Amino acid sequence: FPVLVYIHGGYWQCLSKDESGFAAPPLVSQGVAVVAVGYDTAPKGHMDAMVLQVRRSLAFLVEQYSGIRGVYLCGHSAGAHLAAMVLSTDWTEYGVVPDIKGTVLVSGVYDLEPILHTYVNDALNMSREVAQRNSPMLCVTPAAPAAAACKVLLAVAQHDSPEFRRQSQEYGQALRAAGWSVSLLDLAGVDHFDIIEKLSEESYVLTQVRGRA
Repeated sequence: FPVLVYIHGGYWQCLSKDESGFAAPPLVSQGVAVVAVGYDTAPKGHMDAMVLQVRRSLAFLVEQYSGIRGVYLCGHSAGAHLAAMVLSTDWTEYGVVPDIKGTVLVSGVYDLEPILHTYVNDALNMSREVAQRNSPMLCVTPAAPAAAACKVLLAVAQHDSPEFRRQSQEYGQALRAAGWSVSLLDLAGVDHFDIIEKLSEESYVLTQVRGRA
């Protein structure tokens, strides 16, 4: 069975896996298992730990369930950042290599440095070094043969801020240049929040994309 792993947003400091079930029903009805991943949000958690927790969650999942036929990642906002960091993982440190067949990154943050001098960093308390080593834009690795088969969809909302839109476009270009299979979906008529909330609807374009995966 295929598994979709959903990673929630909330600027790394709010929400949890408990609010992430809305995305499950349309996919479960199609035979897709859905797993919501949690992580220690700030101020309890710090950025290095969050990235490590999400990577370990993926490793744990594939070790526990031998029947998985492909892993699909989906993250929104901060969750898209964490999903993108999963793509740059050196899995030799984990003793297992998840078969990630597709990744849907929705309105994500891929360069953390612009956040350093904003209110978002008040709780995160990131240094420049922490921001740099946890910025997917700076961690793009050449696509290995298995990764080249992993389709990455970057979705952005028409009413996302210019910064979200810029980062999605530039991260997509960086992945493509490194040999990844990338497409960009610009969704009209939605903003930063309802772009993900509409995943509860079977007819929604992102639900359809994930179902076909």
